[in-house]
Amino acid sequence: MAKFDIVLQAQGITKQFPGVLANDRVDFDLRRGEIHVLLGENGAGKSTLMNVLYGLYKADSGEVTVEGVPLHLNSPRDAIMHGIGMVHQHFMLIPVFTVTENIMLGAETNHRASQSDAPLAKLDRAEVAQKIRDLSHQYRLDVNPDAIVGDLPVGVQQRVEIVKALYRKANILILDEPTAVLTPQEAEELFRIMHDLTREGVSIIFITHKLKEVLAVADRITVMRGGRVVGSAIPKDSDEHKLAAMMVGRDVILTVKKKPAQPKETVLSVNQLNVKDVRGLNAVNEVSFTVRAGEVLGIAGVQGNGQTELAEALTGLRSIESGRFSLLGADLTGRPPRPITEAGLAHIPEDRQRYGLVLSYSVADNMILCDYYQPRFSKGIVIQQKNVDANAEKLIKDFDVRTPSPFTPAGKLSGGNQQKVIVARELSRPVKLLIASQPTRGLDVGSIEYIHKEIILMRDRGVAVLLISAELDEIMSLSDRIAVMYRGAIITTLDRKAATREGLGLLMAGGQEAPA
Repeated sequence: MAKFDIVLQAQGITKQFPGVLANDRVDFDLRRGEIHVLLGENGAGKSTLMNVLYGLYKADSGEVTVEGVPLHLNSPRDAIMHGIGMVHQHFMLIPVFTVTENIMLGAETNHRASQSDAPLAKLDRAEVAQKIRDLSHQYRLDVNPDAIVGDLPVGVQQRVEIVKALYRKANILILDEPTAVLTPQEAEELFRIMHDLTREGVSIIFITHKLKEVLAVADRITVMRGGRVVGSAIPKDSDEHKLAAMMVGRDVILTVKKKPAQPKETVLSVNQLNVKDVRGLNAVNEVSFTVRAGEVLGIAGVQGNGQTELAEALTGLRSIESGRFSLLGADLTGRPPRPITEAGLAHIPEDRQRYGLVLSYSVADNMILCDYYQPRFSKGIVIQQKNVDANAEKLIKDFDVRTPSPFTPAGKLSGGNQQKVIVARELSRPVKLLIASQPTRGLDVGSIEYIHKEIILMRDRGVAVLLISAELDEIMSLSDRIAVMYRGAIITTLDRKAATREGLGLLMAGGQEAPA
């Protein structure tokens, strides 16, 4: 077969869902041995296009070719057969299986056990393990075939996903938000691996929201907005501001503008807190800290080090084994969510769809979930719909929620606007403490800009803010003090001015920050 400089080409891809034109005559191509970054806001059509290329969706019209040969993609198996692999943001691995078992799953190698029992076949783990060692050596991936996946750090789990794609002979890799759960050091290692892969002739489509990463790793950049390709760029001729403006269609303020904090009285006091996870294992170990009015305390750490359980314990969603916490001197240990909320807590949960909204409820109804029982919204068991609707109209305007109407189900909104509904509900009440868990996860630069501005506004109004985020840039931009959480414990607390990306990254991985 003749060699083509362009290994993959999508022409005129159109995909429509009920009421939504997700891809509108999209053209996209990928060259051999390049990293082509795909940028765009939530709802821009990036994921739909990638799902078409990977065979998860079938395009309404348009054509996909690999090495000049038209493809008919009816499933991911068809894509894999043509050398297309995809590493999803949420890894598709079974934690209790070994690396070898995960990689061979669905692509099993077997041989006949003997002539006497010919109908039986034996899975040849040793052969697969050797192929994994060979691939690891070739691409410097450092993966142990015999390790249990659940025991591996997330950065190594991601390497397993890459090896899995390479084992299936993928020479085109789609990486969907690959650095979302990595420390800065793990992200740098991933970029090294990506460049090693491209030197071996692998071509990579890289989807990310992080503009610094785009400029650091891309050979070419394509920007989507509203289901269409709106522009392209190369890193040397672009910068973060140009890319953000192209994504959003307007200038975006990327740096958080804030005055020095003026911290006052202690609002949240946490003393020797111990919390178990769903498996009954210690997730939060002897954690103590305080948050004062008018400051942001950032909790930095790789996802899965106890941050989720800490937030759930402080909001009444998870039981506490031992230790105590108080809000403005009132002991709230073990109390359910309602009295904690009434004491002045606002909570932006890390999973907006599971814990922040009732997706089938209207925007208006979601905006009163914390205080629907209060006299202004109900008389006895009768909801005062007129007041509910008036409240929604005001909050939609005040918090710039883009919705067709207050009666639209929350599940129909984009991720950014769903988050704005939660922010509007939580911050429109009398608030003393804001717990914001992963407040911009999965959001585009325009929505991130808005959420960051609201958090700093609350701080400047004298609210105590506890920010929990796996995004190191977010922690460093918003925080006045930074506490690093590793394996359930707060291992150090730093003043923001004394913190560096490199030092925090080492601490997040359980290492020691180098002395200044």
